Amino acid sequence: MTTATPRRDPVARPQATYQDVLDAPPHEVAEIVDGLLYTNPRPAAPHALASSLLGYYLTGPFQVGRGGPGGWWIIDEPELHLGDDVLVPDIAGWRRARMPIYPETAYFTLSPDWVCEILSPSTRKLDLEAKRPVYAREGVRHLWLVDPAERTLEAFECTAGEWTKIATAADDEPVQIAPFEAVSFSLADLWP
Repeated sequence: MTTATPRRDPVARPQATYQDVLDAPPHEVAEIVDGLLYTNPRPAAPHALASSLLGYYLTGPFQVGRGGPGGWWIIDEPELHLGDDVLVPDIAGWRRARMPIYPETAYFTLSPDWVCEILSPSTRKLDLEAKRPVYAREGVRHLWLVDPAERTLEAFECTAGEWTKIATAADDEPVQIAPFEAVSFSLADLWP
């Protein structure tokens, strides 16, 4: 398995631009972090399943208000333009109080209130080491890290730019974690 590696050498080449993202092959996810272009293939099946099912469990109660409080926009793979960085989290959520009108643009410039990264061998280092500090810098309040291989979820809250772990779940434990503590589902529902 390969890990995400930048396409550009920061010493020998200029910083990546949005045109580099647009020029990336359509079967790859392209992101810019700290001036470097990262490209990764589309997610593997376990990753895609965990992301899809997590979105399913959150969208009904939190976006639509079915069985929950509503008040959120929950989006799969939104393109975030945060300063000079271009990130594509697996799932992100905005409280409607902060983003009352859903934008018509191709990307979001308002940082999410919650981000979820589904960890995979090819993106783990990028998600943990490069993207997490950007999310903190931009004021993302909650970060969930879901690991299909380990069957775990770790939840973090950011205060004053620092991440603090607030909860963990493994295997078939119930998930009822901020900012989505109003409903509960079994973590086992995310695995094949």
